[in-house]
Amino acid sequence: MIPRMPFGATGHDSSRVIFGAAALGSVSKSDADRTLDLLLEHGVNHIDVAASYGDAELRIASWLQRNPGTFFVATKTGERSYRGAREEIRRSLDRLGVDRVDSIQLHNLVDVIEWDIALSADGALEAAIEAREEGLVRFIGVTGHGLSVPEMHRRSLDRFPFDSVLAPYNYVQMQDPRYAETLESLAAVCAERRVALQTIKSLARRRWDGREHTAATWYEPLREQEDVDLAVHWVLGRPDAFLLTTGDVEILPRLLAAAERFESRPSDEQMRDLAARAEAEPLFV
Repeated sequence: MIPRMPFGATGHDSSRVIFGAAALGSVSKSDADRTLDLLLEHGVNHIDVAASYGDAELRIASWLQRNPGTFFVATKTGERSYRGAREEIRRSLDRLGVDRVDSIQLHNLVDVIEWDIALSADGALEAAIEAREEGLVRFIGVTGHGLSVPEMHRRSLDRFPFDSVLAPYNYVQMQDPRYAETLESLAAVCAERRVALQTIKSLARRRWDGREHTAATWYEPLREQEDVDLAVHWVLGRPDAFLLTTGDVEILPRLLAAAERFESRPSDEQMRDLAARAEAEPLFV
């Protein structure tokens, strides 16, 4: 079984691997149900979904009905205005078939102008706080992609006490000194304030750059089990980090198997060899 640890200050002991339900955006119900069985087999008890992930919320709805109380459920709104976010939060509850979710996250809040709109009066954050006060959500988080994410999350945490953050994190991306510096600074703030640190892109190899897409992800992922093991173990080697799974149900079994085998972080030499062998490149430059 995949180990668990406290998810920030929420009181929830989350599996260190969180299911990234973007993988369910365009799969059949039968494929989704097979995925549920796999998650239960490995002890995953936390699902991350979003209003923008195609049919993912609808696919999860039947899981939640059959397994009440099993999963910590986080969804996301990409709306920036109060009105838009208020409507999207309630639509997500309808699609998920629940009266409340555990967490609502402001999705990919990176752009400076959007950030200011979302966190100001009549912004999305007001809708999230209102939903919490009404008992529709329990916690509020913020997510993002790109090089500026760690610094933007630090700004967000200075504006509001979010319960969780989410940012890219893998060996190759962390070889960018500036990104590594800002990520470590964010992690320090999270540790001090008991904010859950979620990470994405653990298996990112490189952008497709014109190559045929052979996975559901927008980037080319690592596939070989040996490579997957190294990449997953490197992320889990950071004791304060949660790992969100890659958005492809075909790769999911390899990632979960790797997580169950985790004992220690691979050496820098092993990771340099992996990066060279896989011709890996940072997704964000």
